[in-house]
Amino acid sequence: MKQQNVMLLCMVLVALISCDNTKNVSKMLNQNDFPATPVADIRPDSFENFGHKRVDNYFWMRDKNNPRVIEYLKAENEYTDTVMTSTKGLQQSLYDEIIGRIKEDDESYPTFKNGYYYYNRTEKGKQYSTYCRKKSSLNAPEEIIFDVNKMAEGKQAFIFIDYIISPDNNKVAFLYNETGSYAEFIMKVKDLNTGQIIGFTVEGAASAAWANDNKTLFYSTIDNTLRSNRIFRQQLFEDKNTLIYEEKDPKFSVYVSNDKRNEYVFISSSSSTTSEEQFISADLPLSPFKMFIPRIQDTDYSVYPHKDMFFVHYKDKENLNGKIYTTPLTGYEDKKSWKEFLPHDNSVRIESLDVLDKYVTLELRKNGLNEIHLKSINSEDNKVISFPEPVYNVSLIGNPEYDSLSIRYSYTSLNRPNTLYSFDITTGNSTVLKVQEIPSGFDPDKYVVERLWATTDDGLQVPMAIVYKKGLKKDGSNPALLYSYGSYGMSSDAYFRSSMYSLIDRGFVFGIAQIRGGSDLGEQWYEDGKLLKKKNTFNDFIACTEKLINEGYTSSQKLAAMGGSAGGLLMGAIANMRPDLYQTIVAQVPFVDVVNTMLDKTLPLTTGEYEEWGNPEEEEYFNYILSYSPYDNIKQKNYPNMLITGGLNDSQVLFHEPTKYTAKLRANKTDNNLLLLHMNMDSGHGGATGRYDGIKDVAFEFAFILNRVGIEK
Repeated sequence: MKQQNVMLLCMVLVALISCDNTKNVSKMLNQNDFPATPVADIRPDSFENFGHKRVDNYFWMRDKNNPRVIEYLKAENEYTDTVMTSTKGLQQSLYDEIIGRIKEDDESYPTFKNGYYYYNRTEKGKQYSTYCRKKSSLNAPEEIIFDVNKMAEGKQAFIFIDYIISPDNNKVAFLYNETGSYAEFIMKVKDLNTGQIIGFTVEGAASAAWANDNKTLFYSTIDNTLRSNRIFRQQLFEDKNTLIYEEKDPKFSVYVSNDKRNEYVFISSSSSTTSEEQFISADLPLSPFKMFIPRIQDTDYSVYPHKDMFFVHYKDKENLNGKIYTTPLTGYEDKKSWKEFLPHDNSVRIESLDVLDKYVTLELRKNGLNEIHLKSINSEDNKVISFPEPVYNVSLIGNPEYDSLSIRYSYTSLNRPNTLYSFDITTGNSTVLKVQEIPSGFDPDKYVVERLWATTDDGLQVPMAIVYKKGLKKDGSNPALLYSYGSYGMSSDAYFRSSMYSLIDRGFVFGIAQIRGGSDLGEQWYEDGKLLKKKNTFNDFIACTEKLINEGYTSSQKLAAMGGSAGGLLMGAIANMRPDLYQTIVAQVPFVDVVNTMLDKTLPLTTGEYEEWGNPEEEEYFNYILSYSPYDNIKQKNYPNMLITGGLNDSQVLFHEPTKYTAKLRANKTDNNLLLLHMNMDSGHGGATGRYDGIKDVAFEFAFILNRVGIEK
């Protein structure tokens, strides 16, 4: 077999057609130029719902303990390696380029909290970050809190998700796993004076908060569907924990946290549409939790304590974009005591807020772009931080100090590396704290950023941000990559992606489609892209695609699309709906087996997703989901070149979804285009966990895209 592979690979034509200094085009190999593709066993399972019979030939592939499943995955990975052998040099070039744009020895700007400056740093050649602090002064000796590189030694995957410092600064609770899963974390406690692990260990922890006695911890744990559903209280050196709260509604998850000043411990229960909060004084860990206001369906709220009042970020069906109230510290149960602090605005979505002693800092989204507003608590003084570019992204970051008269925010755009600013509230001036360094050099003026609007079949305008090298001719000859997500109200923001310049510098147009299902144009934009309106998400992406083609930025023979997770669902849907528009599709850990997954309450995340996708045990939702579910709508027809990725330990989109999807596509597609499955056998939803290994994954995906348009260098 190896000899055959070598012979076939040697058949690549070496004659190159020189297009320009950055492109070297060769004959593209297709599926028939390689050994036979893997073939999965067909073992039909039949399902009937509402009189509709479905036959799933690959339902058996859900069991990763089945040796036949592992054999199939290994065969797919071997086939992928064989096909991609000719791109090894290109992958290495891409990897080197991306590394060249990263400052390998780097350090975050310090954040001051409770007497210490906290920061993290990376070191050249090391996969993970080191978390550090200095007491009182930046000139003080460095204390290493966690060296994740040492923690990850000998591990195929490692995720360090969070750490929570005790109020006396002497202990730290931390969460990690060694599977690469985005769930199933282990919580431990470390004594920062001795460096020793102390107290108890929690398997399946999801969040943690300290009481002010520095010995009582509150934490949440997951159930067998990976839903965080229980809150416990436990003292460090006690074996027994106490169940404080259990969330019975399977649509809701529950988490525990401290507020900004460590005055309170909050229990937050939430679904995608509804929430409620309970709290106690952090000084009184044994006291019963008080309900702020009981949950009301389709009412979502969050509580932010101030020394004199509570601020409430409130959203319901009449106030989709959110509004802000103030309430007294006592008597808040009576909504008649609430006062409006910031009214609802149909054109402005409240993204987040941060409460300081004298100001409330607001991150607002208007017309698809974020703004920073500061609203005085006790006066009419209001400030707005403005930004000059037509497409950008800005966010509040690293503001733990309650009595501060300055705030920090990060600013970036498609051609502007991330810059951290400090804004002086008194003077109204912004000062640069840190600029993302590009060691290999970067000139933003060599590139053009545009905002385009695509018209959908129902007459709406969908925004799209694109970037490309100056001098681009709009003659349809340029390769392009269009990306989006489009679910859960998560906006597809236009921020600087240094790796993308390995495509852009080779002549690509890179675009981000801000489609319905995200909240890019407000909360209604999200509402119009979920449940029985989900197909709007796919139609919007197709409209953006046609915009790029019709205006000459690219052509269907040169266009790639990419999306991950729920964005992978988008990729599967467009592959079925309009395969003619795309030359290549990269579907990263795609959620594609929607009907089967949403019918199985034992799987992670299923019941909590009903408010996003609908419950297929109801006929209307079943029929609608079935009409777009990528796996169920595969037909015998031509499909684009496709790279599908997955993770064996994925907790969000279980490995069997991309696996089954690949197997069914192989059995049905009628074209000679490449179909590859790249399954990470050691990690989960986010792929490789080390930063260098993650860059290798990016280089691999880019090499596939470039190879499909004939660019080999």
